Amino acid sequence: MPLSKTFVYISHPRYLEHDTGGGEHPESPERLEEINRRLQTLADPGRIVTQKPAPAARSWIMRIHSEDYLLRFEETALAGLGYFGHPDNQLGYDTYEIALLAAGAGLSGIDLAEQEPAAAIFCGVRPPGHHAEKAMALGFCFLNNIAIAARYWQEKYGRRRLAIIDFDAHHGNGIQAAFEESPEVFYLSIHEHPTFSFPGTGYAEEHGVGSGLGTTMNIPLLPGAGDREVARAFTRRVEPALADFRPEALIIGAGFDGHRLDDMSGLAYSSALYRFLGQRIAALAERHCEGRLITILEGGYHLPSLGESFSEYCSGLRQSS
Repeated sequence: MPLSKTFVYISHPRYLEHDTGGGEHPESPERLEEINRRLQTLADPGRIVTQKPAPAARSWIMRIHSEDYLLRFEETALAGLGYFGHPDNQLGYDTYEIALLAAGAGLSGIDLAEQEPAAAIFCGVRPPGHHAEKAMALGFCFLNNIAIAARYWQEKYGRRRLAIIDFDAHHGNGIQAAFEESPEVFYLSIHEHPTFSFPGTGYAEEHGVGSGLGTTMNIPLLPGAGDREVARAFTRRVEPALADFRPEALIIGAGFDGHRLDDMSGLAYSSALYRFLGQRIAALAERHCEGRLITILEGGYHLPSLGESFSEYCSGLRQSS
């Protein structure tokens, strides 16, 4: 099947300056360096466009995070402290500014998706975001890039009915918390079962709250689950749920830490699974959203499998239907 879509990679050199202390911290600059190398090897390089984002305006950040939290985050970084809230959340002097740039990538991607819905848009960012809550940094995440992007898409372009598909190995507790009371944002996460995995949220029984009841779907998988289980869940649960919800736009949280070589989870995905996900996600966007789709990087820590999985996913996104 030929690659027919222009691929737009939104990233910024400053993402490499987010300092997680070096050494053994898994969320390292080398993650994006590996993706940048793989970007040069994607097929049909003449149809690959790179773009730098602007920082997200504070007004958009505050759609999701409290002002007090942002002040504490900024002060912690500028004070030269080594972490924010928990030792997992390592940061450097420039991390606050870089996090604004990371949040800005999704906004730039949405602007482009509104202009060119046929493009395959991938935001290669760090720090990641899906664990960050309104007033809490968690799991390497400071600003919830995906949640901020969703509010931006709703409020700037009037795309009220949004679907977020998060296939990171870990549940996106911050995204769920942001939208669990909203009937307009469908959050769907496929992840390792919370009994065995950080952050301990994302049980199948969690379906949303109040007027948002029914717009949260968690699909927790037991350790050792692989391609077959994900493909079955996607065709039997994800696709029917999206058909019922009828989203106007799709945002994807792309975590590649479910790979069998990545020790950040007990899942056993192959690299080829990510091509399958890219193909099916692109088809969902064409079927329901006139192609309006952006992808934002979350996890993935074993460098060779991260690069290979990224390449497979992007190739799947770009294939014509």
